[in-house]
Amino acid sequence: MSDTPPDHLSIDPSSPFFDQEALQRGVGIRFKGVERRDVEEYSISEGWIRVALGKKVDRHGRPLTIKLVGPVEAWFENAVEGDEGQGEA
Repeated sequence: MSDTPPDHLSIDPSSPFFDQEALQRGVGIRFKGVERRDVEEYSISEGWIRVALGKKVDRHGRPLTIKLVGPVEAWFENAVEGDEGQGEA
């Protein structure tokens, strides 16, 4: 797995942009210069994030989200397992 997070990622398992491996590593998001912990989905190239709209849910029980537009930065919070100590003999 590369050291850069995917361009588009979602925490919803039914989404085509869901990536379990990336989510297990932990993805940090900075939106408009502020770190966010409530991001449901993001797209770096398109410059938007989706966040939950309070505790409101749709008729299927999924959280209602709102799309916020602006500069998005993403990074992995944890290193890849097995990479530590590689290359040292």
